[in-house]
Parts: sequence; structure tokens; C-alpha cells
Amino acid sequence: MSGEKDLQQLLKTMKPEHNPGDYVFCKVENLEGISLNGIEMFFKEKEAITLILKKETADILRLDYSVVMSWITLTVHSSLEAVGLTAAFSKALSDKEISCNVVAAFYHDHIFVNKKDAVQAMQILGLFSNSM
Repeated sequence: MSGEKDLQQLLKTMKPEHNPGDYVFCKVENLEGISLNGIEMFFKEKEAITLILKKETADILRLDYSVVMSWITLTVHSSLEAVGLTAAFSKALSDKEISCNVVAAFYHDHIFVNKKDAVQAMQILGLFSNSM
């Protein structure tokens, strides 16, 4: 199954879930000495490899980071071809001055927000399913 494409259905059933823990974005030149088991997500860019990992893992590895984030997963299986989902929730968050960093994976969209904004972000995202 390739996932849901209908925007109204996605918004109504996105069911945000807050993943426990504190997460950070770090950059490294290579993965030497870093176990993939300790990495939540990574992306190879031309400048460096971006790692998303738990704060305590970054601290153990002595990696630099600038902000501590909370991780919210939209539990609906969204299609990679869905149109408008990211725009809808990012607009709702930006209207309340909440920055979000989004990773779209095969099954779900993952949203990283500043730790201080996590409760408010969950409330805003929850409104989509309550208002549909």
C-alpha cells in the first residue's frame, strides 16, 4: 500500500504522537565510530552527514548541537505523493510562531519542534482531527 493521498482524510486521521525523549540535529563528516543503533535518522548532504539522535547519545559522542527538540510522529500512513499535508500543519504551527523541521519517511511524517513548543504543537496538531 502506498499510503493515503486525500488531504482531508490525512488531516482528519493524522493522530500526532509525541515520542519520548529529547532530540538534536548534529553534523559529522563520516560515520566512523558511530553505531547506527544510536541514530534515529540520518541524511547525507554534500556538506556533511546530518544526524538526528537522542540528546544523551550526542552528549556521549561529544557532538555539537544548537537546539533541543521534541519529536512528533503523524501516525497516519501518508503517501509520498500526498499534496498539502506538510503545508497545512506547518502553516498552523507557523501561525503560532512554532518552527518545525519535517522528515517525510515511507510510512509517516515526522515533525521536530523546539522542546519548549512541544505541548502547544501537539495541541495545534490535535485540532485537525477534532475539527474535521
